[in-house]
Amino acid sequence: MMNNVAVEIAQLHVRRGRTHVFDGIDFTIPRGQITGLLGPSGCGKTTLMRSIVGVQKIASGDVTVLGEPRGSRRLRHRVAYGTQGASVYGDLSVRQNLAYFASLLKAPRSDVDRVIDEVGLRAQSGQLVDSLSGGQESRVSLAIALIGSPELVVLDEPTVGLDPLLRAELWELFRGLSDRGVTLIVSSHVMDEALRCDRLLLMREGRIIADTTPTALLEDTATADPDAAFLALIQRDRDTNENTRRSRREARDHHREVGE
Repeated sequence: MMNNVAVEIAQLHVRRGRTHVFDGIDFTIPRGQITGLLGPSGCGKTTLMRSIVGVQKIASGDVTVLGEPRGSRRLRHRVAYGTQGASVYGDLSVRQNLAYFASLLKAPRSDVDRVIDEVGLRAQSGQLVDSLSGGQESRVSLAIALIGSPELVVLDEPTVGLDPLLRAELWELFRGLSDRGVTLIVSSHVMDEALRCDRLLLMREGRIIADTTPTALLEDTATADPDAAFLALIQRDRDTNENTRRSRREARDHHREVGE
């Protein structure tokens, strides 16, 4: 894998029972950029992120992360995963949570203060997590993901439920991490966050329907905002699928007529 590629996925198949979540998707994610994984709830964003960090069972395909097979022990300190639900202990303080996870990762003690400041929780560092607001609790989870200075940070809807000011502050943090060379994959179903990314993977029903940039997305769809752009892509995808189904029906009918 080339040095400028953080994640490479080839023919990824994931099944849940008899349902095909992914039926052979391919893409790469470059290093040092913010890649937005966007699409409606249920489109497969979380399953894809879990596949990348190695906690999702896959049916087949190759997922290579930072030059290693996904889930490799050698990636343990190089990849961080922030789940959508807060992964913290409510009966511990913010600092105690971070100190605990820092000890598990054998990260330097200075990391605790560093990430507290990065996510803006200095004033709340001594509070129990259970006493925090939902947005503050989400920031504690983000701080945990940043311990140990990982090279790749995978965040599942980190801004969900946050007010616009907090969302803007977190995106400033994400940009600062990217400027330092950290690769980020950030999922969201809020389309205006697409404009904050360097690159976009837009998903629908377990498929990548666009691999693009914010500027190219708006230009390609001749729209002024990402919501309208995504709706235009969905309509285009529907039209393509309908044309494909129509062509198959016509081909089947033709073969039947020839056979008769």
